[in-house]
Amino acid sequence: MKKVKRYFLDYQISPKDQAIEIEHQVSFEIYLNNKKNYEINKFFYKQIGKDHFWRDRLVWTDKQWLKYSSNPLLNTWVLKNKNNDLIGYYEIEKHENKEFELINMGVLDNFRSNNFGALLLKHVIKQSQSEKAEKVWVHTCSLDHKFALKNYLARGFKIFKKEQINFVA
Repeated sequence: MKKVKRYFLDYQISPKDQAIEIEHQVSFEIYLNNKKNYEINKFFYKQIGKDHFWRDRLVWTDKQWLKYSSNPLLNTWVLKNKNNDLIGYYEIEKHENKEFELINMGVLDNFRSNNFGALLLKHVIKQSQSEKAEKVWVHTCSLDHKFALKNYLARGFKIFKKEQINFVA
């Protein structure tokens, strides 16, 4: 059994916030995935998750993946380069109270340490602002990428809860 630190963070969006600027890169694109293309969610979950003990969905059937990705309140955004290489993604779910939950976010192993996590998180905030969210929240833990918590804090997320749990690896 392993002790894991878990952090719950949120980003309060204020009407006074200036729009987040994302560096214009002609060599990269962040696009909204087609809700019927569950394979992209499944691919990223498995590939990124293998390094961070993501395993809840590994037992899902294709039908379960399709149902999940087709949720009208869930959006999956995908980052790719000009060669159409997939780099990373995030899943965000809209709640009726104008809170958005960042479900998963990650970058494929061979593209890490290139600030793509920061780019995706800026996109999360910008997209949430444009969709009139009041808050974005997420949880991360000590099993996630070593810079995950620093990335959230650097973009203005605040920790509102910490806990330590036992994890069976």
